[in-house]
Amino acid sequence: MADPHEPLLTTTTTTATTTTEVAEEDADFDPSEKVHVIGINENDAAFDDSKTPSFSWKKLWLFTGPGFLMSIAFLDPGNLEGDLQAGAIAGYSLLWLLFWATAMGLLIQLLSARLGVVTGRHLAELCRDEYPNWARYLLWIMAEVALIGSDIQEVIGSAIALKILSHGFLPLWCGVLITASDCFLFLFLENYGVRKLEAVFAFLIGTMAISFAWMFGDTKPDGSDLLVGIVVPKLSSKTIQQAVGVVGCIIMPHNVFLHSALVQSRDFDHSKRGRVQEALNYNSIESTFALVISFIINLFVTAVFAKSFYGTPEAESIGLSNAGYYLQNKYGGGMFPILYIWAIGLLAAGQSSTLTGTYAGQFIMGGFLNLRLKKWIRALITRSCAIIPTIIVALIFDRSDDMLDVLNEWLNVLQSIQIPFAVIPLLYLVSKEELMGVFKIGPVLKTLAWLVAALVIVINGYLIVDFLSEEATGWLFGSVICAVTVAYIAFIIYLIWRGLTFSSWFRSSKSKSVATIVN
Repeated sequence: MADPHEPLLTTTTTTATTTTEVAEEDADFDPSEKVHVIGINENDAAFDDSKTPSFSWKKLWLFTGPGFLMSIAFLDPGNLEGDLQAGAIAGYSLLWLLFWATAMGLLIQLLSARLGVVTGRHLAELCRDEYPNWARYLLWIMAEVALIGSDIQEVIGSAIALKILSHGFLPLWCGVLITASDCFLFLFLENYGVRKLEAVFAFLIGTMAISFAWMFGDTKPDGSDLLVGIVVPKLSSKTIQQAVGVVGCIIMPHNVFLHSALVQSRDFDHSKRGRVQEALNYNSIESTFALVISFIINLFVTAVFAKSFYGTPEAESIGLSNAGYYLQNKYGGGMFPILYIWAIGLLAAGQSSTLTGTYAGQFIMGGFLNLRLKKWIRALITRSCAIIPTIIVALIFDRSDDMLDVLNEWLNVLQSIQIPFAVIPLLYLVSKEELMGVFKIGPVLKTLAWLVAALVIVINGYLIVDFLSEEATGWLFGSVICAVTVAYIAFIIYLIWRGLTFSSWFRSSKSKSVATIVN
């Protein structure tokens, strides 16, 4: 039996207030848009709240959707570029790292889903209430910068694919404009409900899977080398940069915010512990399955380029823009030339990730700033913030593949910088008993999550330092970088300190309250 002094989700007052606030503030998902899970009102009077309902395939199907939308961030053009470069330069030797990086990403995403399911609110909203205004606005700026950086990569990836499919007729800037229009497609699909939108994303993931599996079949990578690469850890000084890139691309800051919001599209009884645990179980199963599929797709891409270019002169210069042409030169044409199969997969990756970026932008802006604008206005604002700089980038870098690769490195660094500002608040909030009640993470999971977060932050820190040490030339630029670095580290220390201080204070207050009741 549960401790009578231990909160279930939050205190009763907080739960009621949260429900009222969501209704009054025009929640991100209207009640009519949500998927109503079977059993929400089924035998509630006789429902044993101490038990979790038995497994149901039908309920799993109803909960399926948010995890697959989340998994698209593991398959965006930035990840595909990391995959192909890892394969071309390191061969099969980093597949084990891809596996464990995906596992680490899954842990972080499950915690994000846990926060959203238990509280009924997403990470950006909770950060708005948890931190003082100055910290809240800084976190919002960081999240928006990360989102814009990611969106530039995704839109450029789509534009490259359109350029290939049009035989070079469409320049990059034109492809960017076409891709930008997908926000209107997104808004159109939203009108038909969450399930229809999820079906479109499932189609795009399926397109990627078929395209890259086709390439895998055409190139026929060695099965034994593939298995050894997954099972046997191997790392050398020559592949350290690719290894850092593999890990750095897995956890996307905007995706941490996104997943905590997506799970709220499912409607179930939050007042019953068993129903909440059931929702957590189904979300965990679905998210795990989705990331297994994303791992397989990433593995296909890495293996194709490992088989095709490892140890060749092309390995050092390969990137998104020329990868298809290199494959075409090596394997030739045919009924379905590999160049166009690659372009179709890349286009599906770019289109799906730009749509999820639009989704994430709505939640981030609405949550941090408490803006209750119409969805199409929020989508338009979010899209404009990314498309305008992307068009400028496309016009400048259209004729230089090398410059596009350098740009991609800068964007990877930009997003790596933002990771602590999504992960640290998440770990703090999901450990907070006042907020999570009996669903707060325990000491073992908490330790593991912080170790994973610390590892990812350190690895991305290495990427940042390594990149800036080469790019930061001149005393003025170096001085600016040093000043920004100090402020950056200070903010991270503040976020960690705030979490530790509050946790200690809450445990102390709870102990005093219990002692008072006993006496």
